[in-house]
Amino acid sequence: MLDATQLYNLSVPVNLRSSHEISINNLIKLIADLTDFDGDSEWATFKPDGQPRRRLDTTRAQERFNWTADTDLEQGLLETIEWYEQNRSVKST
Repeated sequence: MLDATQLYNLSVPVNLRSSHEISINNLIKLIADLTDFDGDSEWATFKPDGQPRRRLDTTRAQERFNWTADTDLEQGLLETIEWYEQNRSVKST
């Protein structure tokens, strides 16, 4: 992130994540598994369809900063969940 702020001054976005592709449904299932959630997920089928899956192009980050993600999606989610669980009861002052 520091390199990006110092080396990049264009309006074109740079994706700083892995280029791993996953469907939204599989992402929901993965997060549920990682959080031990055993409830149901519900789709709002009356709303417009969104993007069914995501895969970001990280070429610009590789070219401009010589940077590639070294944390895979599952590990990144685990770290985010752990951080959230440690900080969710902390109140801002």
